[in-house]
Parts: sequence; C-alpha cells; structure tokens
Amino acid sequence: MKDIDEHIGEVIENIKNDRDVTKSLLKDVMMYLSGDETRHEKVGQIAAKYVETLQRSNEQLVKVVAILNKRQASSDELTAEDKNEIFELIKESS
Repeated sequence: MKDIDEHIGEVIENIKNDRDVTKSLLKDVMMYLSGDETRHEKVGQIAAKYVETLQRSNEQLVKVVAILNKRQASSDELTAEDKNEIFELIKESS
C-alpha cells in the first residue's frame, strides 16, 4: 500500500502532466484562432474549457501545498480532514 507521500507525489505528477497536455492543446487552438477571427465561434468554447482545466489544476496544486504546509507546521500526522482532501484530489486527478 502506498504511503501518503507517494500519493501526493502521484497527484502532483498527474497535475503537471495534465497541465502540459492542456497547454499544448491551448497553444494549438490559439494558433488556429490566429488564422481567422471567425474561427472563434467554432473553438471558443473549447479554448474556455482548456483554460478552465488549467485553473482547476492550479486549485489542486494550492490544496496540495496547503496540506503539506499544514503538515510541516503542526506535526507529521495528517488530520482526517487532510486525508479527505488528499483523497478528493486523487479522485479528481484520476
């Protein structure tokens, strides 16, 4: 069974991978849009979803950092709330 540090590492790696893929897709959309302004109607919603994905990954990273910071500030033990937050992050990143 994985310990909490392995899970956190996995979550952070998943977030990084998701961000890389999303940035690449968003870059492609931006290049497509730069060719003709009328294309905004076709892919504007898609671009918005990519940006939303990046925002969500930022929120996930902030949560992980807050958990780790809290853990370092108090003790090595995680509270039930910390464990639930980590579990939610793992579910979101899967």
